Amino acid sequence: MVASRSMWLLIPRPIRQLPADLAAVAAFVVATNVAVFAPIIRETPLRVALGLVFVLFAPGYAFIAALFPEAGEETAPDTDGDETADSDGWSDSLASRDGIDGIERVALSFGLSIAIVPLIGLVLNFTPWGIRLVPIAVAVSGFTLASTAIAATRRWELPAEDRFRVPYREWYAAGRAELLEPDTRADAALNVLLVLSVLLAAGSVGYAVLVPPDGEQFSAIYLLTEDDDGDLVADDYPTEFTQGESQELIVGIDNHEHETTDYTVVVLEQDVEVIGNETGDGNATVNDTVVREQRELDRFSTTIAHNESWHHEYDLEPTMVGEEQRIVWLLFPGGDVPAEPSMNDTEYSVHLWVDVAEATNSSAPSGG
Repeated sequence: MVASRSMWLLIPRPIRQLPADLAAVAAFVVATNVAVFAPIIRETPLRVALGLVFVLFAPGYAFIAALFPEAGEETAPDTDGDETADSDGWSDSLASRDGIDGIERVALSFGLSIAIVPLIGLVLNFTPWGIRLVPIAVAVSGFTLASTAIAATRRWELPAEDRFRVPYREWYAAGRAELLEPDTRADAALNVLLVLSVLLAAGSVGYAVLVPPDGEQFSAIYLLTEDDDGDLVADDYPTEFTQGESQELIVGIDNHEHETTDYTVVVLEQDVEVIGNETGDGNATVNDTVVREQRELDRFSTTIAHNESWHHEYDLEPTMVGEEQRIVWLLFPGGDVPAEPSMNDTEYSVHLWVDVAEATNSSAPSGG
């Protein structure tokens, strides 16, 4: 007990005196950033659960707390018995309020959060950082913590009896009396049913968030090139080659298998012939591609975590001379590759049509 008390005193006094609801907001911001950026935790569903509450509630609540530091308490009506109506028909005995109450704070927190976060994103869009995960998380966290600090300062400037506070103790006392000291047996049975219903609902929601369905499992392989600005684009592929010379492109792989997966890529060059066959009605043709010759150019392997992508700089150097040569990249999840791999052995492949010219002998003596 003494040790824990000493540790508590080591915390700076402003933090120790932070109101409970504002301390919870600050702690929630820290927990969300850990869930978003920590290497292991960010792969768990906890990141989604905390992130939703963080975006939809925390910034709005902190902003409302900064705007309205006072309690939303009702003032007592007149007790002298003179209840006269004003010009609008309202009685003078009706209560008036200062500030806003807890229910209004919660409702406004959701509404303002939905307004604040897009505005922050709009501002980031005009900065060098852009709208990405790290800038958004840092900006929303900074706004929330700054609003929390302003809210705490404004509350401390008010008299203690005028400050807004969340009545945790009153809620606990009322709930304990209602659950453990019911007036009748019927009330006791209803209380038990209520508790079971809340636990069932909370368990169902928690299971849905923490154990989501796996969804579709698939992988993908694709080709990219680098444009003049250094960005990767799916365009402007090299198609003209000279035998013995290479050109660079990017091979990309996406893993959506819901587990870390080993991949093997086999690169084939094929001399193919496209044959057109007429259909039964004689009005259309179906093109069949026949592989006349095939060589394996290369193969490489990698391991990719779920929901991650991998880009590999590949120097393509065809060896078969001719027009309309087909270069095929075959992707094999799990690393099991047949002895003679072909496009029929995997559902994941990408190809590129190239023209390969025969190399000229520049060292030959000139005539004359």
